[in-house]
Amino acid sequence: MTPTVLIAGAGPVGLTAACELARFGLAARIVDKNERRTDKSKAIVIWPRTLELLDRMAPGFASQFVAAGLKAPGTTIRSGKNEIAHVDLTQIDSPFNFALLIPQSETERLLEEHLVSLGVRVERQTELKGFEPREDDVACILVHSNGNSEELPVSWLLGCDGAHSMVRHTLGMEFHGETLLNDWILADVHLKGAPDVPEIQIYWNSDGVLALFPLGARRYRVIADVGESQGSTGEGQRPLPTMADVQRLLDTRGAGGVVAFDAVWISPFSINERKVTEYRSGRIFLAGDAAHVHSPAGGQGMNMGMQDVFNLSWKLALVSRGLCAPEPLLSSYSEERSAVAKLVLEATGKATAMAVLQGGVRQTIRNHVASWLLGMAPIRHAMADALTELSVGYSSSPLNETSTQAPGGPEAGKRAPIHAYDKPVGTGDTPRFVLHTEREGVPAELLRKYSAILEPEVRQPFHGGGIWLVRPDGYVALTTKSTDWSTVLDYLRRLSAA
Repeated sequence: MTPTVLIAGAGPVGLTAACELARFGLAARIVDKNERRTDKSKAIVIWPRTLELLDRMAPGFASQFVAAGLKAPGTTIRSGKNEIAHVDLTQIDSPFNFALLIPQSETERLLEEHLVSLGVRVERQTELKGFEPREDDVACILVHSNGNSEELPVSWLLGCDGAHSMVRHTLGMEFHGETLLNDWILADVHLKGAPDVPEIQIYWNSDGVLALFPLGARRYRVIADVGESQGSTGEGQRPLPTMADVQRLLDTRGAGGVVAFDAVWISPFSINERKVTEYRSGRIFLAGDAAHVHSPAGGQGMNMGMQDVFNLSWKLALVSRGLCAPEPLLSSYSEERSAVAKLVLEATGKATAMAVLQGGVRQTIRNHVASWLLGMAPIRHAMADALTELSVGYSSSPLNETSTQAPGGPEAGKRAPIHAYDKPVGTGDTPRFVLHTEREGVPAELLRKYSAILEPEVRQPFHGGGIWLVRPDGYVALTTKSTDWSTVLDYLRRLSAA
């Protein structure tokens, strides 16, 4: 079967895309030039919104990730032994009220195993070497491990091939942004004497920042800045970090009494904050690090990439099946996700700048202001929603219908609330929208005429007197008062128009 989609790159983002497209019945191939998936921990946080979307992929799928990881119910910021602020995640409005700390190697394993269960295998040691966009398809050139080339025409090409994306470079898309001036150290080590609490611990010190992420069995991810960048080459190059460096950072910036041993991985890194302006060029799309790279502050990068393809996959499925008009459905991908990435880049950049702030007086002011602000419940809750990505939404999306607002409940573009009576939407071969309103009064014509893209089961309303139309990725597309069925019919007509 000729594939509809070619996915370049089999990291978490590419694997998520392949799983979603296979769930929706699209023929897809996924290739990766590496011999095997990563054995490194790399990105170690999955936030609640991503877990919610994984659970939509297959009932109970998120529980497999939870079983393989460690639940962190909150984050504490300290200066030495003194607590500055605590962000509690247990009160957020999600069935996953925690940060899940799990090595990327496990995330990739679970996604790949699920993909195999859907009948798709990653083609490893297979590299996308070139492509040519054409009016009706994209002509791709693949090179296999034996050196043989393959010409492959596909309807859509999805570049999930990382920060050095061949797809992005070939398209000539600029990666706007900057490289921050500080050098950093990342270490996966075992710690003795660390606080025996499963939470993310951040220490603000006069020398810089230290962050500890527990991974279970005394294993921790340690991240710290180590001063102004000395360059990657020449006499000024900083020596590779060692266990002695890790121990010194723990001694000088932490609460004391913590001993590092049995290193798994120690590496230097620098922080890039960059993104493309457009995520789409005709039949070609970028996602994940190919489209945006972030500061590790907040651990948003991998989650953002996975949510890119949750956003795109259902749109490609509906357009490829001829159930929806290509526009504005496909162009909305870039508009929606680029706006989200812009906000996240700004937020993580500010968080990084605050953490590495220098100067005793400025640090004292920072600590007092942070303690005061996060002492207020509304700000603490807002920060928890931002950190967990529950506040991510598409308020300016061209897919929103905003002419009339329902009396209460979520607005168009917002994440739809998740309730115990919900079941995953878009299961089976076709992603579908869902109506939330009182069953009485729903026009039979609407359910019959748009049955290809609308779930037959009407769900409970989010508030009395309203109608909500929820997208297959769990965001509100339309909201209006309960008698305004003409607006709903007009929206579905425009969406499904040929």
